[in-house]
Amino acid sequence: MATKQGMCRNCGSLVMFDDRDELCECVFCNCVFPSKEAAELLANPDGHEFKNEKFEKTEGSKHYYSNPVMPDVVEKAVQRDKVSKTQTDTAKLKPNEFEISPNDVKAPKKLVIGMAAGALVIVAVILAIALPLYFSRKSLKESITADIGNVFDNASTEEVVFTNFDYKQVNIYGLSCQYVKLGLSDGITEDQAKILYSNYTKLRADKRGEESGEVEMYIYTPDTIFFVTKDGVTTDVQEAVEIKPATETTK
Repeated sequence: MATKQGMCRNCGSLVMFDDRDELCECVFCNCVFPSKEAAELLANPDGHEFKNEKFEKTEGSKHYYSNPVMPDVVEKAVQRDKVSKTQTDTAKLKPNEFEISPNDVKAPKKLVIGMAAGALVIVAVILAIALPLYFSRKSLKESITADIGNVFDNASTEEVVFTNFDYKQVNIYGLSCQYVKLGLSDGITEDQAKILYSNYTKLRADKRGEESGEVEMYIYTPDTIFFVTKDGVTTDVQEAVEIKPATETTK
């Protein structure tokens, strides 16, 4: 017995048949025809017309050859899948000692709860520290801003009266309101800049109840920029800092 190959005369598919069988059968279109013709057609298909007709599958003996490899592989796979889905006792299946399951890496419930509680405690501590500082700074700034006119009212000299400026802009910032920017419509002298600085530090100390912390003041005029600290006055500080929007304008 030998297995031979041929070509279906109806659809052109490859057919396998036993060399002892005079007939062969196409498993695709169910066409049954002489085996000799199939072999000849495979050797020389040129000029043949494939009609592609439909044939009913004949009952009885088959005229094709098949050699199944592991014929029960599909059935075994289906059966195994059913067992794995219905298996409730995991002890019956031998686990793979090298396989990591989700349970192996899942954090214990107590650990998750502990981490969440720790995070909440950290957030609470941060808020407990930050909120009082924020409200303290806000209250101090509002209090200083409300009486900021005293800085100018008490700074009049023979050369200039601060209250007669076209505008006076004030910007106060910093955790303890230690930074202040003044914008003036007219020029002033260094001595007058020192007076403005002194008046602001006194006002700030009065509102805070103490004089701790160094104050830095920028005074912007049409002629120059003054940078004033307790150590003195620096003029023409063009690279000082950008002018932020004023928090209050006094006219």
